Amino acid sequence: MKPFTFDQIPIMMNKLHDKLEHLEKLIVSISVVEESKDELLNVEQASKLLNLSIATIYSKVSKKEIPVNKKGKRIYFYRHELMEWIKSGRIKTYIEIKKEIESSKF
Repeated sequence: MKPFTFDQIPIMMNKLHDKLEHLEKLIVSISVVEESKDELLNVEQASKLLNLSIATIYSKVSKKEIPVNKKGKRIYFYRHELMEWIKSGRIKTYIEIKKEIESSKF
């Protein structure tokens, strides 16, 4: 790294400041994601998140169709588990299926 001239110091300080602000924003966004992973939801909150009625949530729990945590008579859901559950039900497009078939051919 080359030494800076006295005139370049303010410019370099501004660049350094901008990079630090960017890093702070990244750290905050990562910590928010980590906090939401461990976020525990009750039935009403899970209902709102999934846009399903509370009765439907209970029905899915009784059929073991949805990830759930039970403590006594209460049930709880982890936000990240519900989001993974939603993602697991994704239906592939025709093009995705075709690509898989073509790539599996010898």
